[in-house]
Amino acid sequence: MKALRIVFMGTPEFAVGILDAIVKQKQHEIAAVITAPDKPAGRGQKVKFSAVKEYAVAQNLTLLQPANLKDEVFLAELKALNANLHIVVAFRMLPKAVWAMPELGTFNLHASLLPNYRGAAPINWAIINGETKTGVTTFFIDEKIDTGAMILSETIEISESENAGELHDRLMHLGSRTVLETLALISEGKATTTIQQDTSDIKTAYKLDRENCKIDFTKNTTEIYNLIRGLSPYPTAYCNFKDGEEQWNVKIYDVRKEIVAHDNPAGSVIATKKEMKIAAHDGYIHILSLQFPGKKKMLVHELLNGMTFSEKTLAF
Repeated sequence: MKALRIVFMGTPEFAVGILDAIVKQKQHEIAAVITAPDKPAGRGQKVKFSAVKEYAVAQNLTLLQPANLKDEVFLAELKALNANLHIVVAFRMLPKAVWAMPELGTFNLHASLLPNYRGAAPINWAIINGETKTGVTTFFIDEKIDTGAMILSETIEISESENAGELHDRLMHLGSRTVLETLALISEGKATTTIQQDTSDIKTAYKLDRENCKIDFTKNTTEIYNLIRGLSPYPTAYCNFKDGEEQWNVKIYDVRKEIVAHDNPAGSVIATKKEMKIAAHDGYIHILSLQFPGKKKMLVHELLNGMTFSEKTLAF
């Protein structure tokens, strides 16, 4: 068994779960942690640390936050750490000078069953596209994004009611186990790889933006339902409500679907004192929680206690 001296690279909470599993296993040395530079966030523009930085500081791990991964000073610091393996989880594209540096290479954990859902938002898109299973894959990094030779992959089922936050947490736990298994194989010299095979029907995990997070109520009920749960709790699906002269931009968090024939135009909002549903062409989306501008996220009955809508209210 070869002793592993690891540089870990990551930014969000998902990466923290994997790093924590490595630290707690106490079988390998973390030479350093690399994460994104601090940046101002929110209305007050307060400086925000990445989740990985917060964890690294709490664990007293050596921390680097390079703005430029090709910077010669950073590369010299990285080389001086004398790591023989780099691990990347939800970070950014690395230059070859970084990923080719360690003796044993650099591997990435990706939250999909590669080659499907390469890209920035694999957890979200698996749900949005109505997949019934997904998983995680470890692979050695190469020049392109998420295309390297695969080491291990593990599969889990996606339930019909699961949202992106719930799937994120389950994949984080699955990813932790898969990374530890990958480390064992590498340290024992038993890691074998499988080349990814590209086909014409590979699905992509496109970056989420304002356009692909907007709800289109002319689509079928199941498509709308999958979009909303695939974006909940973050970055959140949204639509506009229009009632007479008033219009609001509304975030939709939790819903249930009802497939049923009806005569209401797509986007019609039907609200009582206790419930709200929005018509799609083949059923209804029942709103369970949402957020209006300037208000906190709330259950729909809490909103309806203080707000009424006319029969002509439309969601679009």
